[in-house]
Amino acid sequence: MRFEPGRLVVHRNVRRGRIGWVRPARVVSDDERGLLLWVARDTPVASEVTEAGLGMRAVPFTEWISSSYRLAEGRWSGPPLLKFLPTGAAHSVWWFRGDDGRFVGWYVNLEETGVRWDDGTLAGVDVVDQDLDVLVRPDRGWEWKDEDEFVERLAFPEHYWVSDPDAVRAEGKRVIARAEAGEFPFDGTWCDFVPPDGWTTPDRLPPGWDRRPVR
Repeated sequence: MRFEPGRLVVHRNVRRGRIGWVRPARVVSDDERGLLLWVARDTPVASEVTEAGLGMRAVPFTEWISSSYRLAEGRWSGPPLLKFLPTGAAHSVWWFRGDDGRFVGWYVNLEETGVRWDDGTLAGVDVVDQDLDVLVRPDRGWEWKDEDEFVERLAFPEHYWVSDPDAVRAEGKRVIARAEAGEFPFDGTWCDFVPPDGWTTPDRLPPGWDRRPVR
């Protein structure tokens, strides 16, 4: 399944069959290397929160797993974000930008390989975010991110969506080695990407954004 450049799709994180977050994105390219997506500033998004309106990172995991949930709609408030989902890989790579739009580093999001779906009027890719991440600076120095959260949640295997932490860390180490070597996509590719002038930001989440996850 390939998506046409320019098409609006939804990138969704799934946690044990529930939608964790939803981000509409434009397809930049989709080829044998993988799927490249663009999330514009002020894009409508949705994230899972407790009934009190708190996100998962705002409460201890023990409180999160005992809460009830809802999906809260909002807007992408950060700088525009480029995301690359390599074919068959258990991670994605995001290009971080400063408020001025300039590239400031890569973010390696460790996740289960995305599963695509296409309903005709709307398409998307569902992933399972594995929480542990890697920050890679422009000089290709790096550091692990969210290790404390990862360890905290592993203590609750009956509730957590990561079953093999060793595999997650091994994937991170493989990507780190490529980053240190300056291999694609850490070779400067897409660091100066500018979206086409005709791309618009949707006013609201597209119909079907909350359809049943495929994971």
